[in-house]
Amino acid sequence: MSSGTTNGAISRFLRHHFRHFNAAALIDAAEAYRVHLDQGGAMLVTLAGAMSTAELGLSLAEMIRQEKVHAISCTGANLEEDIFNLIAHDFYERVPHYRDLSPAQEQELLERHMNRVTDTCIPEEEALRRLEGALLQEWLRADQAGEACFPHQFIYRVLRSGALEQYYQIDPRDSWVYAAMERDLPMYVPGWEDSTTGNMYAAHCITGEIRNVHTVRGGIEYMIDLADWYTRTSARRSIGFFQIGGGIAGDFPICVVPMLHQDLRRTDTPVWGYFCQISDSTTSYGSYSGAVPNEKITWGKLAVETPKFVIESDATIVAPLIFALVLGW
Repeated sequence: MSSGTTNGAISRFLRHHFRHFNAAALIDAAEAYRVHLDQGGAMLVTLAGAMSTAELGLSLAEMIRQEKVHAISCTGANLEEDIFNLIAHDFYERVPHYRDLSPAQEQELLERHMNRVTDTCIPEEEALRRLEGALLQEWLRADQAGEACFPHQFIYRVLRSGALEQYYQIDPRDSWVYAAMERDLPMYVPGWEDSTTGNMYAAHCITGEIRNVHTVRGGIEYMIDLADWYTRTSARRSIGFFQIGGGIAGDFPICVVPMLHQDLRRTDTPVWGYFCQISDSTTSYGSYSGAVPNEKITWGKLAVETPKFVIESDATIVAPLIFALVLGW
């Protein structure tokens, strides 16, 4: 599907004012994203950090609906926090002075069961426990039936069941996970056990309520599934890699190509056809998040000719602007 050529007010403003340095890199990356789609390419987006609590769904959901995103790799936190926002938005509290909080003030938030993410507090009862209740029913149902599903598939089941619909406090169109569910978007959630819902699942396994710990499928199976998706999709179209932040959400999926080449000897598998990373990590050849894209050539992830971009800035600012350009807003 063509990315289109419309240019709304936001796009016109950005193209006029964003001319140099990181601002120019933002424009270049967005234009290359559009070209990649126009040429028939697909795009995998990775989400690290707290992008869901930053309400990235306001723009990412539309990207998914308009087929500008074809797969997502995210942390377990981003998967669950988008749903927390969907069902408990009105109970969230913003803390504009979060940089000045004392340890005693942090303790007060803990005692009120308000879990702080930078300037935003997630309410435990209305967000965490509501989702846990609905998820537990799906986990138990699958466990008793001898089924096994990925973490995101259980979230999809909860949304499709309507179990949480009575609690919706934002328009579901502003939830990127809801949009992903509607399209049954391929999703990869490495390290899910490190999330709040992963901890909940472990607790229910410890108590014996869930008998088979493998009812929720894990990271190795996610990599196998990703390898299958990448092989099938790259046979038909080039796949781009749009990385928000660093960490496991980005490192896990980008490694599928060298695995296919080096471990499975499928040397005819195409490498990623586009690469962009939004990062506030200090440029460093000794770290993953801070490494420049050219370093990925030596790992067999990118090719010399792959369009490569790094935008050194806050992803909560940059990502919605790039999505606006791609969408023609």
